[in-house]
Formats: sequence, structure tokens, C-alpha cells
Amino acid sequence: MREDYEELVDEVSALVGAPATLEDRDFRLIAFGAHDSDDGVMDPVRTRSILTRRSTAEVRSWFERFGIARATGPVRIPAAPAAGVVRGRICLPVRHRGIVHGYVWLLDDSDAGPDPDPRLVAAMEVCDRIGDRLAAESRAGADVGRELRAALTAGPGERREAARDALSKALGPDADEVHALVCVLGWTAPPALDGATLPADGSRELPGIRTIPGAAALCWIPAPGPVGADPLAILVRLRSAQHVSPARAAATRLLETSAAPGAMAGFGEPARGLDGLSEAWRQATAAARAARVQPRLAPVADWADLGPYRMLSALPGGTAPDPAVLPLLEPSHRELARTAEVYLDCAGQAGRTAAALAIHRQTLYYRLSRIEQLTGLDLDEGEDRLLLHMALKAARL
Repeated sequence: MREDYEELVDEVSALVGAPATLEDRDFRLIAFGAHDSDDGVMDPVRTRSILTRRSTAEVRSWFERFGIARATGPVRIPAAPAAGVVRGRICLPVRHRGIVHGYVWLLDDSDAGPDPDPRLVAAMEVCDRIGDRLAAESRAGADVGRELRAALTAGPGERREAARDALSKALGPDADEVHALVCVLGWTAPPALDGATLPADGSRELPGIRTIPGAAALCWIPAPGPVGADPLAILVRLRSAQHVSPARAAATRLLETSAAPGAMAGFGEPARGLDGLSEAWRQATAAARAARVQPRLAPVADWADLGPYRMLSALPGGTAPDPAVLPLLEPSHRELARTAEVYLDCAGQAGRTAAALAIHRQTLYYRLSRIEQLTGLDLDEGEDRLLLHMALKAARL
């Protein structure tokens, strides 16, 4: 599919006699065309786009102010060295039925030619074909996403089997490959440039699947709570169950595109085929939740690395804390709760705990005494320490 886009971009380059690149509507590189001359072609913006597959916020801001998201024809954009744009551009919006799906960029140092320039008119016809392809790809991705959502939310029995079979059909040969499920919590879409950039059916904005390495499908999973708090699910293709780097890369890419800070992600154990999707989603969700509360796991947690959080995540939602620990969960005792957890994380070693908390040992001993008074637990007893440790972690999870 990428080769198809490169051929179309090469066609644009040949028509206008200038190097061209194709980016999606989020300014992420899809393809760039060949060009015979290298005289000044590789300006900093084009070089960065090709090497990193994205543009900087400053470059994007400069281009957007010229109304490219609303344009239906070529837009000439002057150079802006302060924004890193050392050469002028012509932007050819790529649309399908009024919806912008991307942009073709041409380097341009010449004065404006005839209006309309017949070369650009011909190039816009190619852009229409690119728009048709991108729209079709987007629809196909949405269809697979709907099937993934159905497979992850269907109840047990025949309904779940039917949903899984539908997803397998939508994925085609990829269904039998090794996959990992990724869960992203707290992802927020960047603000739309204008109404024309939103999905035509009015659905919630999703990241562009093309921008996520290895992604076979993605969707929102409905969850209790406010709109916008739903987790994102991404099905990622892997080369083998021993190489999970594509899952981490996909999660990292999504976190980078979130408009709000604080998003976290996790992924479950890889599996071949689709039989274990429900368990994989439980693991991925648990890993993302653990990444939220355990800094060493953030921002992308692997289920295999969760340690005790694998067990804690299996507790039913809304499980009440043990009564002995309740006093430490009061807002007025947060410092004591933190002290208890760090002390237990440090295997009860006072020196390590005091250093980690940056307090004097005598202060630590005083706090430990208060913890025992409030909870009625004996920190010299292994079972009491285990209860306290797990209860505090479960409360944060």
C-alpha cells in the first residue's frame, strides 16, 4: 500500500517538476517522491519530515495559519526561517467528499505563476485519487476497529465467538499472526483544526491508524465514567511472541500524540490468533493501570513486568480495603501511607527508607510507630506487613 502512495506522489512531482511529500492530516509522513535534483531540495523541514516522519509544532502552526485545513485548492506558503521553514511551499489539500485526509507538499521558491497554474490543476486531480485511497483505507480501518470493539466487549458464549469470527474475517490473513493488545488510558485527541477535519459520521476522533507502527486495528472501549475517559485498544502485529518491541513502539507513539499529559499505556502477553483476546485485554488494562501508580513501570508497562500488580489487578472492581488499613487512607494521613509503602518496598530497611524519603531515621521511627497505632498491625510480623503492603498498593491501583 505504501508503494501505491509513493507512485502517486512521484506522479505529482513529475507534473510540477518539484519534490513532493505526502502527510496525513496530523502532519505525519506517508510517502515522499523521488526527485532528480538535490540542489537545495533537502531543506531542514523536509529532511526532518522524512527522517522522523513528523513535523515540529512550530512548523505545523505556521502552515495552519494559512487555512490549509479549509482550502479546496493549492495554497502558497512563504518561507518562515523563525519557524524552521527556510523555503516556500505549496500545499495541495487531499480531500474526499469534503473531508481533509492529508496534504501534498511541494517546495516552491518561484513567484506565483498563472492562476490557475495548469500543472497544479493536474496535480490536484492526482490528490483527489490520493484522497479516495486514504478515505477507503480509513473506512477499512474503522470497520476493523468496530469488529475489535465488538470482540472485546461481547459477552461469553456464541456471541463472543461470532464477534471473534467477524474480526478474523475483517483482518484476513493477519488474523492468524502473533499479536499483542495495547491499552492506552487518558489519551486525548489534538483539537480539530475545523469541522471539516472531523469524521464525517460525527464519531469520536481516533488516532490515524497509519501513524501507529504495526497497528492492525484500534478502537475506543466503552467504560463507566465521563465521555473521553474510555481506554483505547490497539491490536499490534508482532514478528514473534519473543519480540514485543512493536507493542511498546505503538503505545509510545500514541502517548506522544495525546493532547493532554498523563496518558499511560500497557500491553498484555503476545498470542497467535484471536482466541485469547479477552484475557489479553484484561492484562493490557491492568498493565496500563499499574503504569499510572508505579513510576518504574511508566509510561508503558508490560504485563510480564508487573510483579504483584498482576495479582492485585485480578481483584474485583470496588473491593473495599481491609479495615485495618482504612485509617491510613484518610487524606490527613497520606504522608504516613507513603512512608509505610516505601518502608515495605525497601524490605523494612530503615536506612534505605529514610534515604528514599529524605528524612531522619528518628522521624522514620516515629512515623512507623504512628502507623502501628493507627492500624493495629505489628510491623515486625511478616503477615501484618504483607497485609499492609498489598492493601496500600491495591488502594492506589
